[in-house]
Amino acid sequence: MKKIKWGIIGCGDVTEKKSGPAFNKVSNSMLVAVMRRNADKAKDYAQRHNVPKWYTNGEDLINDPEVNAVYIATPPSSHEMYCIAAINAGKPVYVEKPMSNNTAEAWKMANLAAQKNVPLAVAHYRRQQPFFKKIKQLIEDEIIGAVHFVQLQYCKKALTATELLDKRIAWRVDPSIAGGGLFHDLAPHQLDLMHYFFGEAATVHGVATNNAGLYAADDTVAGNILFKNGVVFNGIWSFGIAAAAERDWCEITGSRGTIGFSVFDGRTITITINDETEQITFDALQHVQQPMIAAVVEYFSGGTENPCSAQDGALIMQWMEAMTRNS
Repeated sequence: MKKIKWGIIGCGDVTEKKSGPAFNKVSNSMLVAVMRRNADKAKDYAQRHNVPKWYTNGEDLINDPEVNAVYIATPPSSHEMYCIAAINAGKPVYVEKPMSNNTAEAWKMANLAAQKNVPLAVAHYRRQQPFFKKIKQLIEDEIIGAVHFVQLQYCKKALTATELLDKRIAWRVDPSIAGGGLFHDLAPHQLDLMHYFFGEAATVHGVATNNAGLYAADDTVAGNILFKNGVVFNGIWSFGIAAAAERDWCEITGSRGTIGFSVFDGRTITITINDETEQITFDALQHVQQPMIAAVVEYFSGGTENPCSAQDGALIMQWMEAMTRNS
């Protein structure tokens, strides 16, 4: 089993703690190179994280003979370009979510990886965290009986004028860079969990609107999914409400009770059956992507199946487009 030697393209904020350090903490894995277009920032990241090499050009990192796997952590608008370059170089890819700017790009990436027989995994990393694996186990064990429906609410206050002037934040609401607004940035985590829990969808519908009018992307989305197993999902995402109304809550309702949890902020699963409530609490992870990175390393090494396939990533893009096309 050869050691996976990673190169990161786009060593920005998401890689500082969530993912970057984990590449050196996982067995059979090490981070050997990073790339950022700004030379000073690339060099600074490499020095602070003890990475031997840094680049300002993605192609140079991909073509480094020591790099045998590539993690793409740039904004979605450049995922397809870098992913295709890495696949054509024969190097396995771990790409951030959302997988791309749109479904067409995502399927192009997935199809090329399959054609070239190059591993491609998507960073829907919550499905590998113990917290969400426990929820999946509770569902499969029918702790709350047969699941009937799921309700999800994710509501956040509007971005301030100051935040919209910050390039590190503003790109997330620029459709040309992010593929959509904050829905496209955050909903992939939630929708992938629904796919992880309940499988394939029979139908996906939704509406999207720009209520606050603060930026080009839609700030409110309502989505519905009928899964092939009969489970019904209803979700609402709003990014322009008052701070007091902020909410991050998902509740799964079955024939015997409910399972409730926060996707982004919580560490506690609340199970209610016949008016009796039990809570299961998990410790916070130091690096939230570490369990997924460990699984991807195993996959790239030939030891396991893909923990989140390119087809899964493209499917979530397809669901988001179905919810936001307003037809």
